Amino acid sequence: MRILVLDTIHGGADLAVALRDAGHQVDEVDVYRRETGIPVEEALVRTYDLVTAPVHLDPDHPLLQKHGPALSHHEVVELLIAGGAGRPFIEITGARGKTTTAHAIAALMPGPGVLHTSSGTYRYPERELLWKKSITPASLIPAAREAERIGGWLVAEESLGVTGAGDLAVLTSVEDYPIAAGKRRALAAKLRLLARAPRVVLPQGLDLPGCVPAGKVASVEGETCHYSGYGIAGSFRNPLLGLVGYRMALSLATAAACVLGVDPSPLGRFSALPGRMAAHRDGGLLIVDNANSGTNMATTVEAARYARDIVGDAPLTLVIGEEAHAVCEGFPATEISRTVAAVRPNATVYVGEGEKAATLEAGLAAAREITPVGAIVLAVKTWR
Repeated sequence: MRILVLDTIHGGADLAVALRDAGHQVDEVDVYRRETGIPVEEALVRTYDLVTAPVHLDPDHPLLQKHGPALSHHEVVELLIAGGAGRPFIEITGARGKTTTAHAIAALMPGPGVLHTSSGTYRYPERELLWKKSITPASLIPAAREAERIGGWLVAEESLGVTGAGDLAVLTSVEDYPIAAGKRRALAAKLRLLARAPRVVLPQGLDLPGCVPAGKVASVEGETCHYSGYGIAGSFRNPLLGLVGYRMALSLATAAACVLGVDPSPLGRFSALPGRMAAHRDGGLLIVDNANSGTNMATTVEAARYARDIVGDAPLTLVIGEEAHAVCEGFPATEISRTVAAVRPNATVYVGEGEKAATLEAGLAAAREITPVGAIVLAVKTWR
């Protein structure tokens, strides 16, 4: 087929390579920077059998008006990996909690497998880091091929939806935000793609026909999670269940495990991930690391509460901002201001363009200089 791939920045370049390897004739267009591929004007006068675009592209883009309707990148990746991924294959999407949920599910899977997340792609059981890529749909292709090669399972974190090629899909949150030049909503795009999955686990606040609400399988009381469903019942205790983010992720992982016929009790030994409320002491200083791609006001307030529960009335410095503008939902200046007002730190270090600290590392260094004792909370939106 002659295929037009739109958006080389968000995985389109990798998708074009995979389609050429599959024997197709492919044109690609950099719809944002116009630096790679063929010009928009040239693509407009050519003919194509298929056009594919990310779900977040403006539906009124001239190339979609001329050659659409388009298949999403997710749907084309499904065609490329159909029957060629590890099993079982679990896909995870949502505005926040994806990485933690993915790591929690992977920690329960027996035998060899591949965990693909924004923090890296790992081969299990040795947990060897294979590479670090984005979580665009196209980045799933090499992870699927590696899982198939080793004859193992695949747990994959994906942005803005799932391919539907998996055995189970998990939605981690119901937070919503505008995409596609403000003409579409992220949650609607995710739900449309989730409808393609054979089985779906949903978070609290959403109950759709044919899907599995996590709350009907797993419930949390304090630091204990009780579960019952699909022939599996029991409980486990983990102090992380006292944190809202981990309560959500561990509940979802528990429900997913039960659906898959896997006992989730080992989650009692699951520990905090770097950038996801991981806390450590450095002399008289406590550092709570909540800097990740899902950082927002709610998670920052929770991280500050967690830090104060440990250090009491000691000084708290907040390191906050946005390091990576590639994060879809962003961390707007207005939300950052509201977050600082809600946390009421003793001192604040701002990170981002135009700030004294341009990176997370620079922000932490600045915070250390002004915080000899007490707590530092890292709340910078960034890819880790």
